[in-house]
Amino acid sequence: MTTEGPRTSGVLRFANFELDLDTRELKRDGRPVTLQPKVLDLIRFLIENRERAVDKAEIQDVVWPGVVVTETSLTQAIRKARRALGDDANAQSVIRTVHGHGYRFVAPMEASDPPTAAVAPVRHDRPGIAVLPFVNLSGDPDQEYFSDAITQDLITNLSRHRWLRVIARNSTFGYKGTAVDVRQLARELDVDYVVEGSVRKAGARLRVTAQLVDAQSGGHLWAERYDRSLEDVFEVQDAITTMIAARIEPEVGFAERQKVVRAPRTDLKAWDCYHLGVHHFFKFTAEDNVEAQQLLSRSRELDPNFGEAHAWWAYAVVLGMVYWDTTPSPELLDEALAATERALEIDDQNAVFYALKARVQLARGEYDAAERENEMAIGLNPTLAAAHCGLGDTLAYQGRYDDAIHAFEHAIDISSNDPQRWAFLSYGALALIFKGDYEAALLWADRAAEIPNCQYWALAHRAVALAYLGRMEESFAATARLLAARPGFTRAFAREKLFFVKQSAQRKRYLDGLSRAGVP
Repeated sequence: MTTEGPRTSGVLRFANFELDLDTRELKRDGRPVTLQPKVLDLIRFLIENRERAVDKAEIQDVVWPGVVVTETSLTQAIRKARRALGDDANAQSVIRTVHGHGYRFVAPMEASDPPTAAVAPVRHDRPGIAVLPFVNLSGDPDQEYFSDAITQDLITNLSRHRWLRVIARNSTFGYKGTAVDVRQLARELDVDYVVEGSVRKAGARLRVTAQLVDAQSGGHLWAERYDRSLEDVFEVQDAITTMIAARIEPEVGFAERQKVVRAPRTDLKAWDCYHLGVHHFFKFTAEDNVEAQQLLSRSRELDPNFGEAHAWWAYAVVLGMVYWDTTPSPELLDEALAATERALEIDDQNAVFYALKARVQLARGEYDAAERENEMAIGLNPTLAAAHCGLGDTLAYQGRYDDAIHAFEHAIDISSNDPQRWAFLSYGALALIFKGDYEAALLWADRAAEIPNCQYWALAHRAVALAYLGRMEESFAATARLLAARPGFTRAFAREKLFFVKQSAQRKRYLDGLSRAGVP
């Protein structure tokens, strides 16, 4: 029996089974064994830690990060894992219950294929991130609990982003109070990124600093300082950890996409196609949207069990309908909805999948359903800014404008570096036009237009708002800018692209505004 550490690739063999860590496939006598993804994750985690018994809390942190799982659910997962491995609670020849502690994988292992050596860090595997214990700079040992609480809450909030592999608290708190070389830490914990920071509490004032570090190079990717007045300590703690998690996640996403973009383009795997697709998605051009759809579609073909590829392909299709050259059709919207439902079959605890399903439902005019899915996404991950934006959009089309603006404002507050923040502002401007608050709509449209990659709709919103305010010279100038940015923009074009707006009064107000602004 070997005692090698956790593996990220290769094949693990025991009895008449083999577990391929690259394809995430378990075979028995050479035949695939059908398993739920979480049961497979459980088996893999137990195998990788077979030199010891792992407690239930650690299993929950790793296999179900950021999700409260009952002991009954864990027991059922253990039962399914045993059944798949030809084991049971009486024999316990593969998975043994260690009473009062947890479980241990006890089947003898055979020699395994060596891990695949990769020149570039391109893999179908979630990027690993470790949150080191925040340092207490208050000079008061009694305040140690507060820095620990900030760390724990940040681990929990980051874990809600299901595409991240967040190291459990039990592992990272072993580094508390020690000087850490992040590159050594990367090797020991198998992580790609490290979050570190400090907490200083003095009287009624609190200062929290946080930084994101590339664990391979040691380079800093992001840093921020938060100064707050301590009125309700728990409320401030929640607000800060929510904001930090919401701002770290897009930075990790950007860094991961850049790794794939810089890597050789030969023999692309599903993970590569996915990140390249999202890279093109966030360029927000007609050509890049087509490329995104094609790459994400290829990722779906290469790995039908890759939920992210299904969900983001659906979103790329919807955005292509609203902004660019994808022709809206009931058939394509049905296919997009089916893709998001497939993603949720793969992982029904993924907040992003619910938020992207809501985007498809909104495009289909299914506002009530979209509202429910966005609420589900926010319940699973309150730090997901896109879900708050999606909720705001849905509420706006229902005529609930004040609630919509509140949702947009919250999305902007928690993630000011989100790659879609221009959309948060642009959608808010449209909601304010529907409401008839043209002064505020103009402010929001102008703020959106200042952000790189902002789309032409913000210019259209500006022209409409100015027209309703009677500032006609400025409105005509805004229309000229709009037509330069999007040649061929007409009222007929706008009517076609606003296919998802069901209320005739909302469509009429907007189209009348375009007419006043001189749009042909």
